[in-house]
Amino acid sequence: MKKFRADLHNHTTLCNHAQGTIEEYVQKAIELGIDFYGFSEHAPMKNFEDGYRLVIEKKDFYESSILEIKKRYENQIDILLGYEVDFIEGDYLLDEVINSKVDYLIGSVHYLGKWGFDNPEFIAEYKNRDINKIWEEYFYALKLLAKSGKFDIVGHLDLIKVFNFLPTKDIKVLAKDAMSEIKKSNMVIEINAAGLRKPVKEQYPSKNLLELAFELDIPITFSSDAHSVEQIGFKYDEVTTLAQKIGYKQCAIFKNRDIQLVNF
Repeated sequence: MKKFRADLHNHTTLCNHAQGTIEEYVQKAIELGIDFYGFSEHAPMKNFEDGYRLVIEKKDFYESSILEIKKRYENQIDILLGYEVDFIEGDYLLDEVINSKVDYLIGSVHYLGKWGFDNPEFIAEYKNRDINKIWEEYFYALKLLAKSGKFDIVGHLDLIKVFNFLPTKDIKVLAKDAMSEIKKSNMVIEINAAGLRKPVKEQYPSKNLLELAFELDIPITFSSDAHSVEQIGFKYDEVTTLAQKIGYKQCAIFKNRDIQLVNF
């Protein structure tokens, strides 16, 4: 039975904090034997600009660039088109992003209010807040993200751990309501290897949360969250081995917002 390799969460220089051409990314993915390679650029937002995302004026250029290279390499690799969309409570989502003709949308929480908690520039804010409240606020935002019904994949489920500021409360308890909502919304959780490059030195999500996802029958997919060519396929064997140990045998890919499960 054929096994497939998927890497669905990757960026381009259009987000202003990545290096390498789209073609270099695709060629590296082919070299690594990736079957399904997804570009999911940081989507533009309404009433919010932080300099770390695609600007709305380049949306058509981004989509046409990915579709062009998808066509050019169609006999070697299956290129998927998506967005990583920031979810912030309030009026920030753009209809032209949410309704765009893509394969999937990743919903992610990078901000609690205006605090970009995963940005090293603002790490000092962790010392100014109660750590348990930070985690509660984060998972509440994830619950609202799932409840919105607008996304296919939850990005880096426990990103709040990035700098290794961990709660004193049980993380599975803190995440339980959000995980239940993710299940209800028929969403997929990515196993994102980027955490292994960060101070926390652990994939997103943790083994405990992956076990909870498996208990809830929430599908998974895989992501390297590459912002450079060297990061493509990062620690793939490590994260797939973890998923298999937990009991997963299939991962999700998407075509035109429809989920497909393939063996990995």
